[in-house]
Amino acid sequence: MAGHNKWSKIKHKKSVQDARRSKIFSKIIKDITVAVKEGGSPDPAFNPRLRMAIANARGVNMPKENIERAIKKASDPSSQAYIETTYEGYAPGGVAIFIECTTDNLNRTVSNIRAIFNKRGGSLAKSGSVEFLFERKGIFILPLDGQDIEELELELIDAGAEDIEVEDNEMTVTVGFADFGKMQQKLEALGIQPKSAKIERIPINTTRLPVDQALKALQLIEALEDDDDVQAVYHNLELTDELMAKLN
Repeated sequence: MAGHNKWSKIKHKKSVQDARRSKIFSKIIKDITVAVKEGGSPDPAFNPRLRMAIANARGVNMPKENIERAIKKASDPSSQAYIETTYEGYAPGGVAIFIECTTDNLNRTVSNIRAIFNKRGGSLAKSGSVEFLFERKGIFILPLDGQDIEELELELIDAGAEDIEVEDNEMTVTVGFADFGKMQQKLEALGIQPKSAKIERIPINTTRLPVDQALKALQLIEALEDDDDVQAVYHNLELTDELMAKLN
């Protein structure tokens, strides 16, 4: 699991620093829109999914007025509705890929996804082909601002933390899918605002590849992440030290 958390943090840091901020904000606005429409309330106090979307928006420094505008627009019954859908496939070397999308045009989305797989040497697979290779977990990235780490870890374990990693003045906390809400409540009670709070798909086993093949797989993954309709991409590529050295 540590390797996946490392990749999650790389993506998080990349998203914060990326020059294409508008694309990142666009994905978050979709999250907010779906959260408001599905949660039935524009008030985050009564809408856990909206609270999570707002936390992630703050994590990438989205301006408060942008967040409020997105919530207001989503509250309008006539505003754009989105469809959430998933796709599965394989990258070069047999790396399993699971993709979560939010779209207003399913035909466009599947066409784009298929084209990316074909261009990058991968293959789109049938639904259910790789989903069983992942398990859903809650991943929280927390800032560390002078807290007693040992005491904080005890509090988080009490709230269901399965794994805790500390690096670069950040704490990454993993919880079971069923404990996601419990951890949110614990962090709120502790007054801790996560930099990121997401439900992610963690690979049960990983696939190790030579660095050159692994880089090709990551190129496909990044191409998928760059698509406007793609919200998240999960994979089971093993992130070896040698591969990480190439990425840093």
